[in-house]
Amino acid sequence: MIETEKTGGETQMPEQVDLRARVIAMLRTIFDPEIPLNIYDLGLIYELAVQATGEVHVRMTLTAPNCPVAETFPGIVQAALWRVDGVTDVEVELVWDPPWGRENMSEAARLQLGLL
Repeated sequence: MIETEKTGGETQMPEQVDLRARVIAMLRTIFDPEIPLNIYDLGLIYELAVQATGEVHVRMTLTAPNCPVAETFPGIVQAALWRVDGVTDVEVELVWDPPWGRENMSEAARLQLGLL
């Protein structure tokens, strides 16, 4: 029997779970330009869809709409994800709703910033 992982109501095959883990690992190498934390633990990634075919869709935000990298940062994220083995297509969507807040951060991120 092939093991699968359930996420968000979807059953994923092991290869897809592995690709998702590699995508998340890459997201954790990208740091916010103003806050010294990676964008994944900072809670800037609102949605991450990874298909078994290698297609990756990211809905993300920034800490503030007037962030100086608002126009270029999605391209930086997209370029990084293209370097993940197994990725065949990358779409990064920048959204502002809902607005980012500290509650989006992981517990480890809040601890690192002294917010716990």
